[in-house]
Amino acid sequence: MATVTVSFKQAPFPYSAVAIASYTEKAALIFDEFATEITLQLDGASITTEEEIVHALAKAHGLSDDSSKSPAFFALAKNLAAATAVPDIIASLDSLDDHLMYRTFLVGHEITAADWMLWGAMKGASRIAGLLKNNNQPHLLRWFVHLESLDCVQTALASLTAAKASKARSTKTAAGFALGLANAEDGKVVTRFPPEPSGYLHIGHAKAAMLNQYFAKMYHGKLIIRFDDTNPSKERTEFEDTILEDLHLLDVHGDAVTHTSDHFQTLYDLAVKLIQSGQAYTDDTEQAQMRVERGEGTPSAHRDDSVEANMQHFNEMTKGTTEGLRWCLRAKISVDNPNKAMRDPVIYRCNVLPHHRTGDKWKVYPTYDFACPVVDSVEGVTHALRTNEYRDRNPQYQWMIDALSLRKVNVWDFSRLNFIYTLLSKRKLHWFVDQGLVSGWDDPRFPTVRGIRRRGMTVEALSQFMLAQGPSQAVVSLEWDSIWAMNKKIIDPIAPRHWAVVTGKMVPVTISGGPANEAKMLPKHKKNAEVGEKKTLYTSALLLEQEDALSFDDQEEVTLMDWGNAIVRSKTINAAGEVTAIAMDLNLDGDFRKTKKKITWLAQADAAHPMLAPVPVVLLDYDYLITKKKLEEADNVADFVTPVTEFREAALADANVRDLKKGDIMQFERKGYFVCDGEVGGQLQFIRIPDGRAASLASKAGVPVAAPATKEASPPPATKMYKVDQVYADDIKADGATTMYKVDNVYKA
Repeated sequence: MATVTVSFKQAPFPYSAVAIASYTEKAALIFDEFATEITLQLDGASITTEEEIVHALAKAHGLSDDSSKSPAFFALAKNLAAATAVPDIIASLDSLDDHLMYRTFLVGHEITAADWMLWGAMKGASRIAGLLKNNNQPHLLRWFVHLESLDCVQTALASLTAAKASKARSTKTAAGFALGLANAEDGKVVTRFPPEPSGYLHIGHAKAAMLNQYFAKMYHGKLIIRFDDTNPSKERTEFEDTILEDLHLLDVHGDAVTHTSDHFQTLYDLAVKLIQSGQAYTDDTEQAQMRVERGEGTPSAHRDDSVEANMQHFNEMTKGTTEGLRWCLRAKISVDNPNKAMRDPVIYRCNVLPHHRTGDKWKVYPTYDFACPVVDSVEGVTHALRTNEYRDRNPQYQWMIDALSLRKVNVWDFSRLNFIYTLLSKRKLHWFVDQGLVSGWDDPRFPTVRGIRRRGMTVEALSQFMLAQGPSQAVVSLEWDSIWAMNKKIIDPIAPRHWAVVTGKMVPVTISGGPANEAKMLPKHKKNAEVGEKKTLYTSALLLEQEDALSFDDQEEVTLMDWGNAIVRSKTINAAGEVTAIAMDLNLDGDFRKTKKKITWLAQADAAHPMLAPVPVVLLDYDYLITKKKLEEADNVADFVTPVTEFREAALADANVRDLKKGDIMQFERKGYFVCDGEVGGQLQFIRIPDGRAASLASKAGVPVAAPATKEASPPPATKMYKVDQVYADDIKADGATTMYKVDNVYKA
């Protein structure tokens, strides 16, 4: 795919090129902090001027760009961008306002390159934006706001904002990756992904796995999947199987699968070597006391025990005796090093539980801090990628290598991935499972690989997002908008379009002048014929949604999507103000460009076409599990559980959804993107996929408050209004005179 690379620091910023790239979807945007100029890579050519980029992308997309008027608007865009005199700017704006008085766009009846070129010039000039706010050019303002409000432009602007905030976030590989790994040789790089087989992978693990695979492929090297199985208390074989399945879901495939337990004998022998060389000692200090001593820089009472005494205690540990269970083995590095990770860390501990691979053979097991550098070196790893939460332990890692005279390993740090309203702690996630607040580890509300994939996240979006983080060391809590916006760009061109009507308040519609029953083949995606076709039934009896029906005026002409125009002749309204029936006349000669409302609909069941009858479905949406953006270590997760996190709507969908299988992604037009979650109780279920827009990702719980951990109750009535806190108490009374005007109540009590 073509790419547009631009620095978010560039001034003036080339809004025109960025907007048309997003609008046409002909080039991926890459925000590179170090780019010196904007560059379009297209069909092997590099284009470096904004005007030429706009022309090239317009041509690639088939936008009309051959009007004799276009050059004048391109010239005007250049003049406006450079203009400084306010009277000259106002004169140009007035002229444009007159031009757009009876026009939707600058040239013709659709958006052209001229529109994007001029819009970008105005967007980049703060003075023009300020003048427009005066509303002295209403037609020009209407045109400007329309272009800026398009989803594609909003997505591009959101990506720009995110790039500025994180300094070089991109929708592709961040520029920093071009620097590569230190001391890397093509064909010789070996990376490793070392998960502990004690749970399911989450989105944080996904970043580590994808980065390791990325660099292994970049240097034509190898990736090792190594299970860090050094704690029999937590680990099970089934977790290894699920982790391999999760990696498969991420399209991560190792060249070899190994276990730390493969090297238990080597690790044990090296631990003995450290004891005999005086670089390790056994210690029976209680854990709490040891923590205090390490914090204060106080040596253990056993730090200077003899090698013989240390070997005796380590032998007891090896046998798993009652005496051995009291002891641990510590590396003798430092007592008072400013880096507390260097203060004699524990490198072996005793555990008599059977190991899921080695059984009862071992009673002592190495800690991660000891096993990781040793096994990295032994297995030929050249570059160990670690999140920067381990940075303080990097000197410890190198000490182990040096003390044991092992082959050197390069350590490369990257920032840990954190998201707002999101828990990545296995312990806390396990609590939600145990409390029955989620359906399991693959629940769509969970940040596990299975959870986010089940909610409709694609591997492509995950990969782009992870690589987009680049080599940044900043530890920040990210919003979810960028990753879901990337996902939308990937699924939108290929997601089939279907229709659904919420069943709660459906409105029957009688159509006059239309077919009694007729089935036609239509494309599932109007812009991508390769998605396939669907069969649509046309009858004189339709179903619409109450919200649409309420919006119709008498004798209003509306457009029935994929059919044509119709005129509302009558509406029947009950005492509750709900529309219970509508009569329309079909008007296929009507111009859809002149109607304000484009309506989705469903044909009612027809005896002649039983397989085209609407299908009962369930639409699912979810909220965050917690009400606080970031839980602190001391926070009790039970105090911040969102009371209601699952929202269900019964609906009827067009019959074509019967062909969908679990995991298929599609769009219910005018409702959003959904992923099929299979059939439950005879009904297909569809999970809403967030699209990256703020409204779809805002917490539905409102302002974070402490909430008891209870089973989910029925959701509150749906509303499109923003939820706000009550300003005044319930018992406030108006006493005395007031200078406010008295007005009639607009709404019914």
